[in-house]
Amino acid sequence: MSSTDVPTREELVRRVAELAPVLKKHANWSEQNRRVHDESIEALAEAGVFKLRRPKRYGGFEADTRTLVDVATEIGRADGSTSWVASVYWIPTWMACHFPEAVQDEVFSTPDVRVCGTLSPSAMAAPVDGGVVVNGKWGFISGALHAQWQEIIAILVPPEGEPYPIMALVPLSDLLIVDDWDTAGLRGTGSVSTVAQDVFIPAERVLPLPAVLEGQGGPAASIYRSPLLPVASASSVGTLVGMAKSAQDSFLKRLPDRKITYTAYESQREAPITHHQVAEAALKMDEAQFHAHRLAGLVDTKTADGSPWKLEERAIARADLGAVVRLAKESIDILAGASGGSSIYHGIPIQRIARDIAAVNLHALMHPNTNTELYGRVLCGLEPNTLYI
Repeated sequence: MSSTDVPTREELVRRVAELAPVLKKHANWSEQNRRVHDESIEALAEAGVFKLRRPKRYGGFEADTRTLVDVATEIGRADGSTSWVASVYWIPTWMACHFPEAVQDEVFSTPDVRVCGTLSPSAMAAPVDGGVVVNGKWGFISGALHAQWQEIIAILVPPEGEPYPIMALVPLSDLLIVDDWDTAGLRGTGSVSTVAQDVFIPAERVLPLPAVLEGQGGPAASIYRSPLLPVASASSVGTLVGMAKSAQDSFLKRLPDRKITYTAYESQREAPITHHQVAEAALKMDEAQFHAHRLAGLVDTKTADGSPWKLEERAIARADLGAVVRLAKESIDILAGASGGSSIYHGIPIQRIARDIAAVNLHALMHPNTNTELYGRVLCGLEPNTLYI
């Protein structure tokens, strides 16, 4: 694929912005049915969303992370769960590009292939002739119901030496899906559990996880040669900015026709407190977008120049991720708190958005306190207490 065949960032953002009516139409259905609607998945595929991290030699776009941020922002503005799933697919798809070419040929033989995944090593692997056999269970597998492959993490116990984590690719057809996703937030993501029961994985579909965390051994294309966590962080933040914009859209749409009950205000927009709330929420949303773009800028700059990542740069990538989560949640919480009693009905989007961002805030790799502590620890001259940096 030549560079002229790859849509510009502006074109991709325009495409997904035009999908808003479809995604919004299905948002309540997705929440009630605990999965993204098939028509929403088809619309994303038609817009090229699943090609963003696909290699050009397989018809993909090899988009930079700034494009991911801006595209996810528009999807998240229509529906947070749908945007979350799209963002999750981008990360394991990027990880799949670290495998040998023959493996990539197999994975990307499927048009608009969707790869779900995890970073949790909640399974065990045993070496056998030609590969490994894996047993275990992974939770929170967003998008599994529409994926063809899953990237898994397991602990390999070799005959000699210490156990170590591996990353592997498995067809979803080899795994058992457990429909256990019944949550307060991000219900539409279909983040079910998957189980491996004596699943054989050939050696060519197995890599040591530390090499991927460090961005080692990726293909020639520069976007695949960065450390995993900064890339994953930059892939995730646009959804959160989009959620904040969605909350603002929802609030302002209802504002002119809302009274403040038991007061003299016939319209909520006349009240000074509303002016403060709307402005404060907008400023926090702007700050969230600043951190999202700074994170993407760092990843894309380091990717382009190929310079080694400093420890502090890795830490600030995690810190920017946490800052986006915190600021987006604060922005949404202000508007949700100002939306009145009528907003608790399921037909009002802002209550869903508030629950979705609350769920994001609890994610182990996205929690603001965890990320801020890690950044502060590094700034204080201490070694990070995690491999996920």
